[in-house]
Amino acid sequence: MIIAIILILVIVIVVLLIYNISIQKKIESYNNINQQINNLSILQEFLKIVGEEESVDLKLNRINEIIIEQYGIKYSTIVVFDGAEYVIKATNVDKIHHETLTNLHNEEIFQDSVNTATPKYITIDNENEKLPYQKVEMGRAKSAMFFPLYIDNIYIGYWIMESGRMHAFDKTDITIIEVIKDNIISVLSTMSYQDAMENIIRVDKFTGLYSAEYLYSKAKKTFDKYPKSAVCMFKIINLEEINEKANRQMGNDIVAEISNIVKAKMASQYVFVRYMGPKFVIVFSGVDEDSVEEFLKDLKQEIEDLEIVEEAEEVKVVKVINGKRVRVRELKEEKSASPKINFVVSSYYKGTGLEQLNLKLEEYLDSADENESKINYI
Repeated sequence: MIIAIILILVIVIVVLLIYNISIQKKIESYNNINQQINNLSILQEFLKIVGEEESVDLKLNRINEIIIEQYGIKYSTIVVFDGAEYVIKATNVDKIHHETLTNLHNEEIFQDSVNTATPKYITIDNENEKLPYQKVEMGRAKSAMFFPLYIDNIYIGYWIMESGRMHAFDKTDITIIEVIKDNIISVLSTMSYQDAMENIIRVDKFTGLYSAEYLYSKAKKTFDKYPKSAVCMFKIINLEEINEKANRQMGNDIVAEISNIVKAKMASQYVFVRYMGPKFVIVFSGVDEDSVEEFLKDLKQEIEDLEIVEEAEEVKVVKVINGKRVRVRELKEEKSASPKINFVVSSYYKGTGLEQLNLKLEEYLDSADENESKINYI
């Protein structure tokens, strides 16, 4: 009888053990699914930020804030090599530590990590120690995880997360952190074109206007507030002739004066750039192309009424008289020039390719009759 009871108890215990193991596996499975859903949600948030009309630096800082908040990380810093130097793209660490953080690639403790593309975890064991890369910042970070960042096997920088606690990452699930790192790399890769466009923007020295690249980066958040805008490209069709028959300085003066005329008429929400050489672009943010006709007629008239005059002046020249070189004074003739402008206008719709639209406008101006000077709508 006792043996039977013992056997029953053993069977019950075994059944309970099996049941508990089954429940534990279900809980782990649920937690894994929950974590996957959380990671997917964070990745979706990353992608949403990538698609917004903000600068690359602002986007990366917002992404860094999500990482810190969602994963409970004390400090997070993303450092990227921009081709000339290592720069911090996102961090929540005080500026006094930035120099240290941009030189981690030179620290011996991390060099093997960079060379092998593997993460590196370091921590201290007592309060009197400091992490190897720290200079005078013992109280800030007491453990850190360093991740080199690679795009298509090309090293581009690193991400480091830090904690003010010793052994803070001992039990951290490295697979989750790898997911975060991969998301950071995806974002950096996706935004590399935008970053290049923002950094290539130049200001034209004759006009003070931004270059064409400005249209495709920072300016977009101005006119993309509206679903539709009018885009006008115009060309100084006789600029080359002015440069040849008068001089290049007069051509430069023509360009500068035209720019000043247009700038004086620009509303704050409009964008005006020197597109390339004799071509300029105006984006009338939130305006239909039909609504700019009178404005452009007046603008065209004012520009073509412009006359740049180089007054006659006495100059010294060397002439050969009776076989001798003689320096004499001559009157340099007065020169003048007026620009002729050809306009082409089309509509831009938010979310469509502005680059392709400008290419179409440029092709039209370049293929038009060399004497055509009017306002065209395509």
